[in-house]
Amino acid sequence: MQLEGLTSKFGKEFQPGEMIFCEFEPGDDFYLIQKGKVKISKIVKDTEKTMDILEAGDIFGEMAILEEQPRSASATAVDTVTALHFNRENFVTLMSSQPQLAFKLLVIFTKRIYDARRRLKILLLDDVQAKVCDAFLMLSEKEPNYRDLKEVVLRITADGIAHWCGESVEKIQPILSHWAKIGKVELFADRIHVNNLNDCRRLVSAKRKEKTG
Repeated sequence: MQLEGLTSKFGKEFQPGEMIFCEFEPGDDFYLIQKGKVKISKIVKDTEKTMDILEAGDIFGEMAILEEQPRSASATAVDTVTALHFNRENFVTLMSSQPQLAFKLLVIFTKRIYDARRRLKILLLDDVQAKVCDAFLMLSEKEPNYRDLKEVVLRITADGIAHWCGESVEKIQPILSHWAKIGKVELFADRIHVNNLNDCRRLVSAKRKEKTG
């Protein structure tokens, strides 16, 4: 993404541990990370859950621009972060003056909105095994003919699954290891082979019905 000339005008820096914005507060601005990592977290049943760790090239806070709603999550600098800072006024200017950049940002917006809402569905599940299964399903949904898939190879590790579930890897690893022993999954250094997606669909569906029933 071409960002030359924007840093001096829109650049901001945050120190490690600094809160960039807080869940539920009003906001009309968003950020595009140039350097560093940002933790996105949300309070779920009185417990803070890490929803994402964002890196250079990622955006956050975009819902304030798109929906004019209070912040749906908190953002905290993990290390020293430099980011481009846009508010509603200068975003309109950006859209007009740099349409190619604006288009790329809108593509990112679309993906980020989907990922955030899909991830929240995982976090709201109470059962950890169901969370893992729903993470498998979410990661499979981008595959062609997803609804007909019976198995899938996911380019992710236990750490990545733990991240999507908002749980520690120490809590997720025993579940994956047990499933590997009974042939439900195959674990590799850089991927997980899920052997029966229909089992995952059934478990997640059952747990969601329990919550609504």
